[in-house]
Amino acid sequence: MSLESKLAATSALLQTIAAEHPDAVLANSYGAEDMVLTDLIARLGLPLASFSLDTGRLPAETYELMQQVAERYPGHPVKVYFPDTAATEQYVNLHGVNGFYQSVELRKSCCAVRKLEPLRRALDGRSAWITGLRRQQSPTRQDLVDKAFDADNGLLKFSPLLDWTEAEVWQYLKENQVPYNALHDRHYPSIGCAPCTRAISVGEDIRAGRWWWENPETKECGLHAKASPLKRPV
Repeated sequence: MSLESKLAATSALLQTIAAEHPDAVLANSYGAEDMVLTDLIARLGLPLASFSLDTGRLPAETYELMQQVAERYPGHPVKVYFPDTAATEQYVNLHGVNGFYQSVELRKSCCAVRKLEPLRRALDGRSAWITGLRRQQSPTRQDLVDKAFDADNGLLKFSPLLDWTEAEVWQYLKENQVPYNALHDRHYPSIGCAPCTRAISVGEDIRAGRWWWENPETKECGLHAKASPLKRPV
């Protein structure tokens, strides 16, 4: 399928989401895929809200992009959610500021404090959310579908870019002059918290720089737990 066809399908899905789930919200991590969706939503004039999770450990380049996006798309503000202060303080005081390097369990605990709890608040009361997930991104994302029921959060989850390739994402960004994180030009294809992200080498998997000290099978933070394909009308 050509990029033109994929773009048409993605646009149609976004329009359907806006019509059927007007309270749906885009989870914007300011990665390349989320910038495609941000730009498309703005171009299509869709009244879809967006949010971002500021973990308190993001790279400076991500904050720079956040400001650029606010200036480029003033009609589509991104609401920012922060971790609970008391929970963050408790984690750091118990395990140290970089305790997540010690074990998978402590890393996931950090993600739970800095990402999962704020996510719950961001999704509270909504019927659907939109993500920039792609199958090509990770071994843990090969069997995803573009519309599924997210049982963990109790709402529908849409992934409009599921079948896009990395090259197609970048073709769209370049052709439409969409702002993107400067770290991408320094071999950071996937960007999360600063201490948990590194540049990758030629030939490495595009998510090799995320939690690089772990095995690929554990490289999810819990934001995108496996959802169930829909088998019932909604």
